[in-house]
Amino acid sequence: MQQWKTLKKTTILDFNKFLRVEQHSVALPDGRIIQDWPWIVSPDYVLVLPVTGRNTLLLFRQTKYAVDGTSLAPIGGYLEPGEDALTAAQRELREEMGCEAAEWIPLGSYPVNGNHGGGIGHLFIALDAVKTGQPIIDDLEEMEPGEYTIKETEQKLLGGEVKVQGWVTVIALGLLYLKQMKRFTLC
Repeated sequence: MQQWKTLKKTTILDFNKFLRVEQHSVALPDGRIIQDWPWIVSPDYVLVLPVTGRNTLLLFRQTKYAVDGTSLAPIGGYLEPGEDALTAAQRELREEMGCEAAEWIPLGSYPVNGNHGGGIGHLFIALDAVKTGQPIIDDLEEMEPGEYTIKETEQKLLGGEVKVQGWVTVIALGLLYLKQMKRFTLC
């Protein structure tokens, strides 16, 4: 299989550092040209599932503008210019939970939308997370930190209490990873 080739990019909306919309001209492998392919440019971000030494997960109850009601949410945020994903994940854990972790497991990096861009999400598990300071909560939305067992988190995930696709992904992948590790109990 061959990749599509970008022939031309035109910015049609440059809103701010969080959103730009482009119109791409792309060549398909069979020679066809699409002149008006929409492309969304948004910063890359990290999502972190912190696990304590007690086998509990540190998550938030949180509101978001695009979410109806509250959602269970992991740690997360945008990468700063020039920042690598692991450094951003470590920074976000310190800022949002006031924690540091002994071991970091990358769960992968995934495009938000396979056809139209939207940034890359870099997903991590932070093992043996411990409180080292006070969180710096500067999000616009309300956030209520909590500590959940693996079983409670799984029930909340399956019960629809995690309402953002990336959050579902990091929590589900994290739970799958933890189930494969012999040192974690699932109650």
